[in-house]
Amino acid sequence: MRPVDLVKFTFLALRRQRFRSLMLLVAVGLGVSSVVVLTALGEGARLYVLGEFANLGKDTVIMLPGRKETSGGMPPMTGTAARPLTLHDADVLARTVPGVTQVAPMVMGNGPVSFKSRERDSIVIGTTGAFFTMRFMEIGQGSNFPEMGVDEGRPVAIIGQKLKQELFGSTRAVGQWIRLRDYRYRVIGVLAGTGDSFGLDLSEAIFIPVASAQTVFNIHGLLRIMLKVGEHYSVEDVKSRVERRMTELHDGDLDVTVISPDAMLSTFDDIISVMTLGVGGIAGISLLVAGILVMNVTLMSVKQRTAEIGLLKAIGAPAAQVRLLFLSEAILISIAGALAGIVAGALLVYTGRQLAPDVPFTTPAWALLASLVLAIGTALLFAWLPAQQAAEMEPVDALGRK
Repeated sequence: MRPVDLVKFTFLALRRQRFRSLMLLVAVGLGVSSVVVLTALGEGARLYVLGEFANLGKDTVIMLPGRKETSGGMPPMTGTAARPLTLHDADVLARTVPGVTQVAPMVMGNGPVSFKSRERDSIVIGTTGAFFTMRFMEIGQGSNFPEMGVDEGRPVAIIGQKLKQELFGSTRAVGQWIRLRDYRYRVIGVLAGTGDSFGLDLSEAIFIPVASAQTVFNIHGLLRIMLKVGEHYSVEDVKSRVERRMTELHDGDLDVTVISPDAMLSTFDDIISVMTLGVGGIAGISLLVAGILVMNVTLMSVKQRTAEIGLLKAIGAPAAQVRLLFLSEAILISIAGALAGIVAGALLVYTGRQLAPDVPFTTPAWALLASLVLAIGTALLFAWLPAQQAAEMEPVDALGRK
């Protein structure tokens, strides 16, 4: 039988069982689309995290309070230490550690920010002017914090673009006085863009000097300290120097965790990649279920078409030809279902990108290829047994069955 005739015969057989063929196509399509969507979610999360860490820059070192002693785990994001990080620590590191060119200690909290009759609850970040340079954040209007010591708390503030719109509308914000809790600050700058960071919308934040933030929240310790490494210095060397200096400052106890974005990036990349493979594998199970359905339907088809099989063998069709007829039906259904699943999955992924534009949902090429190959492979595997049964029928027995 010519390939063209084989395709025509297969289409004819599938058309005679429209509902059954449609159910098979839907089953395969759902399995493939689930692989496409779930792997896109995992890949989107991975790319989002990579993008966030890329904003920190490869020449940045972050020091957190607390020490992670065991290997192979993530360092604490806030940390629990017998001794907190202080502004004195930050000042000493900036002055005495070779390779550290800028220091940005951080304090974070929430508080009501108001201007005249308008008030918004906002993220409050206490830091220095170096923070904006390290995070590649631009001041759209006004200026950065003036040069001052880390322990100097001046009544100046930089606000995000959304907070500016909510408090000031279309009027100029730079030069105006706003109130944060019981303290007044003069707006000297407005951030450009959104400034998203790990799920936090920094365009709704207010930035004040770190010493001022400690006063506002009545705290002594710091959330973390960011350090910029000089151009001709090794990040790993600077990390070691920072650890040695902190050990000296804390009476011989290394109770801080010093990390670089590259180290965190590698860990997150490995974790999320494994998770993506895992959810892709779970979605692939649905294709195995679809394969079992293909086998059952093909068995039913063989039982219902015994007379047709007997006639084909009576006119000289070899066993391989009969087997190929049933396998071709499974292949055609699996290809059509896989393509429909890929299209449906792509539409869902596109919808996800529109709803969450900050997350780059993308289906990896390997997932598309794997879902297509798995769909065809499972269809062939599970259709082989009933196709073999049809091929082994004797013409007399097949024609004699009702």
